[in-house]
Amino acid sequence: QVQLVESGGGLVQAGGSLRLSCSASGSIFSINGMGWHRQAPGKQRELVARITSGLRTNYADSVKGRFTISRNNAKNTVYLQMNNLKPEDTAVYYCAAEITGPGTDLRSYWGQGTQVTVSS
Repeated sequence: QVQLVESGGGLVQAGGSLRLSCSASGSIFSINGMGWHRQAPGKQRELVARITSGLRTNYADSVKGRFTISRNNAKNTVYLQMNNLKPEDTAVYYCAAEITGPGTDLRSYWGQGTQVTVSS
């Protein structure tokens, strides 16, 4: 069993900052990529940022220069620092991780989501 638990969402004014955290726990042998996705009402889920086990990163164009993804491999945790937030960043943010367990193949796991609301 693997769980991803997110924290750090909330309500913030435009221009403000939030930091999301996501910790993986359970039967974990190794973690490859970790990332953050978001889904706004009436829209499809989209990739926000991703980071590999070697710390290579990629970002959606809409968040480049404002968001920073990082991870602590020793803690199986990924972070998303969000600065200069805009109302269009309002969404439920989901953590995802590609995990191999003891005796199991690589598969993707998702967190339960955390709401981020940016007021204008």
